[in-house]
This record gives sequence, C-alpha cells and structure tokens, in this order.
Amino acid sequence: MSQDINTALTELDRATAKAIDAAKAAGLPQGLVVAILHGHAHAQTHEMVKA
Repeated sequence: MSQDINTALTELDRATAKAIDAAKAAGLPQGLVVAILHGHAHAQTHEMVKA
C-alpha cells in the first residue's frame, strides 16, 4: 500500500476506536455499537457490489 493509504487507514482506525470508546463511556450498550458498525459495513459492501 502507498504511504497515503497507510496513513488514511491508521487515521480511520484511530477515529473508529475513539468513537467506540466515547460511545461506551456514554453508556451505549455494546450490542448497539456492534449493530451500528455492522450497518455501516453492510452499506459500504452494498456500494461496492452495485458499482
């Protein structure tokens, strides 16, 4: 992978972990956090498949 892609991936991972930590600290149930992440993954998969 290029350095730009690697940097973007690292930033995405950090932002995701930070958002999950904030959601858990706010009291969101772990199942809801997982459901939201799964929904976003499903939507992105749909975008890739339909293209």
